[in-house]
Amino acid sequence: MHTVKKKNLLMIFTRNPELGKCKTRLAATIGDQAALEVYKLLLEHTVSITKKLELTKEVHYSTRIGENDIWDSNIYDKKQQEGEDLGDRMYNAFQNGFKAGYTNIIIIGSDMYDLSQSDIKNAFNALETHDYVLGPAEDGGYYLLGMKTLNSQVFRNKSWGTNTVLENTLNDLQQTNIKLLEERNDVDYYEDIKDIPVFQHLLSYQND
Repeated sequence: MHTVKKKNLLMIFTRNPELGKCKTRLAATIGDQAALEVYKLLLEHTVSITKKLELTKEVHYSTRIGENDIWDSNIYDKKQQEGEDLGDRMYNAFQNGFKAGYTNIIIIGSDMYDLSQSDIKNAFNALETHDYVLGPAEDGGYYLLGMKTLNSQVFRNKSWGTNTVLENTLNDLQQTNIKLLEERNDVDYYEDIKDIPVFQHLLSYQND
């Protein structure tokens, strides 16, 4: 392990890949099995764009910590999400990161085929000169959130999973030094993947 001062922490929030429990809106169109396979591809993509980043990486599981899975425990510190809703879970994760001494912390999900390794590097670079960095998603949420000090407000009074999350979060961050990244599309519906080649072989399931 190369020694670096505790500075940059990337937290990846992920759902345990279980049949019928992930990508349910997508599954409504293509079925549970295909939706699970799509999610596994998204997890593989998230691993591919994060594993080589030279910073601390944590993967936070929704229900239980996975063993011998796609997340190599030599690369990723494995954690369990804690809290009643997504806001609680993210707040607790950030709080623990700052308590551990990290100064720049970014959280991402694991369903962004649109995201690249350079996007994450750029987000950390933005935190050098900004207090917050936020990646807007096309559906009115966000795909990335970064900060240098814990702001509890951004995790409260949100209807998670709806199109008001981004707007309400930006309202919380008024009068702050914030960097907005490019808008990106996450994968929730059939329309989000129907034109992406890597998913095509899975979409034939939809008529089975």
